[in-house]
Amino acid sequence: MKLLINGIQSNLRFSSAHVIPGHESCGFIHGHSYFVDVEIEGERAGEFDFVVDFKDVKKYTKAICDELDHRLLIPVYNKLIDFKDFDKKSDSIFDLKKEGSVHFKIDGKGYSIPAEDCIFLPLPYSSAEELSKFFAETLARKLSETYDNLEYVSVCVNEGIGQGAMYRKDL
Repeated sequence: MKLLINGIQSNLRFSSAHVIPGHESCGFIHGHSYFVDVEIEGERAGEFDFVVDFKDVKKYTKAICDELDHRLLIPVYNKLIDFKDFDKKSDSIFDLKKEGSVHFKIDGKGYSIPAEDCIFLPLPYSSAEELSKFFAETLARKLSETYDNLEYVSVCVNEGIGQGAMYRKDL
């Protein structure tokens, strides 16, 4: 059985700034009011014969949205972002979070931003495609702690109405 959760109606939203380094128009810091749709397929199971409890899916998805809300999304593993005093190959993302400010360059433009204003994502890009994969994998991992009856978790991260990217994580 398939379950669907509409992000707009379920208030699974976040507003964030991001940049796609090297892109003609998205290579400048800009933002979106995102909403997140979730689709889950699995067998009905448990005491109430649910595929999954909607409350769990919404709670876990909302937690991710809340973490990203009103922050600058920085894809740490983007090849065009050059961080000062941070080695992508040997340092931990958690080291960036501990800094008072983060300093980096993109195409020669220098940025210095309070670390608390940023979310450092273990991604090559902060595109809708990469964000949908991040959400789906995170949500699938969390739901798998409680549910063993799920076939897949699919997440669509929408940058606006009619414009989003969907990623399916098979379990």
